[in-house]
Amino acid sequence: MIVTEYTIPGLHIRDHVVTVPLDWAAPDGKTIEVFAREVVDPARKDEALPLLCFLQGGPGGKSPRPTRGGPPWLHKALKTHRVILPDQRGTGRSTPVDAATIAGFDAEAGADYLACFRADSIVDDLEHLRKTSFGGKRWQTLGQSYGGFLTLTYLSRAPEALSACYIAGGIPSLDPSADEVYRHTYPRVRDKNDVFYKRYPEDGALVARIADFIDANVVLLPDGDRLTVRRFQSLGLDLGMGPGFENIHWLVEEAFAGDRLSDQFLASVMHLTAYHGNPLFAAIHEAIYGEGEGATAWSAERLLGEFPEFDVKARPLLFTGEMIYPSMFEEIALLRPFRAAAEALARRPCYSRLYDKDRLAANTVPVSAAIYHDDMYVDAGLSLQTARAVGNLDFWITNEFEHDGIRQSGAVFDRLVALVAEKGGPLNADR
Repeated sequence: MIVTEYTIPGLHIRDHVVTVPLDWAAPDGKTIEVFAREVVDPARKDEALPLLCFLQGGPGGKSPRPTRGGPPWLHKALKTHRVILPDQRGTGRSTPVDAATIAGFDAEAGADYLACFRADSIVDDLEHLRKTSFGGKRWQTLGQSYGGFLTLTYLSRAPEALSACYIAGGIPSLDPSADEVYRHTYPRVRDKNDVFYKRYPEDGALVARIADFIDANVVLLPDGDRLTVRRFQSLGLDLGMGPGFENIHWLVEEAFAGDRLSDQFLASVMHLTAYHGNPLFAAIHEAIYGEGEGATAWSAERLLGEFPEFDVKARPLLFTGEMIYPSMFEEIALLRPFRAAAEALARRPCYSRLYDKDRLAANTVPVSAAIYHDDMYVDAGLSLQTARAVGNLDFWITNEFEHDGIRQSGAVFDRLVALVAEKGGPLNADR
């Protein structure tokens, strides 16, 4: 275990690095490192404050890097807590999974490797971190998006570790099915497109012009990848975030420089769609829905045929959302080394269990959750089904925020904490 310590304006930080098995089922085999950043108010650095462990969204997301100005929930939490910001295995300063890593495996070995980066392994890492670096006391968790999925896996595997759980926009179905997820997701993405084009009615013709130009010409991005219409459509991943409509509008309004696509536009598209910082998001995205028997088998691609309005020739051209397609592993340079492993993982016939329904139904750890009514990524209806099946879980349904509400406003964190406080607050951390 390695610990370093330093102070920056407004924040005192300890960096922790622990060694864990790659495969927790084979603890004597290959190991990897997991990094976590402990953050506390400098004036309270020696106090025995309750611990709050942040569970980042994703999959394949690293924890936010704290600054004096944000994120807003962090500065709320630091008034009362010592906050732990882990980089989930494979991300950030934890042993990374990148193109060079995966290129060293054949297809099946690569799939075996990627399968070690799902929620059950992440929870086992957190348990090791809690016991070795933080004295084994119960801690609270704040799960954003995929962090909510991790929360329910944590409650299924080690509820004795938790004194309270807060979830922001991330309650999964307890019967994971990639097909069910995408049958709900495509219509929600279509609705976001409708809102976008109503807000910016002239963008319909402009987006069509961009797509027609890409289709009729060889358009190269700065890294040499050829831009396709499908890759252009994938910019819609941002439509479910608070500033997403504006981000896309400002991008497409400067798409053309005369009769060609502008350098700025092409560089921005490359940056937004290259997965240079989070290849795991693409590589294991559908695998997070795998549980028990049955392959995910490129669910988003298979179900695309049920929604012809997303065809590249359809007009208005609809942007896609949180869908990962096999073509991405051919068209995107940093994803190409993942292609064989991702294909093998998509065909994998069985996965480990992530949720224990009986244990969740009997849960006594206080849980509060924000369910975003218009969430593009996590279906509110499926979230409600799960919320009612988990013991001691109180939820708040709101359409005031998009999926990134916890990042946009400290009010979300305040509401989640208040819901738990109204039931008597977190459990005793020493028991």
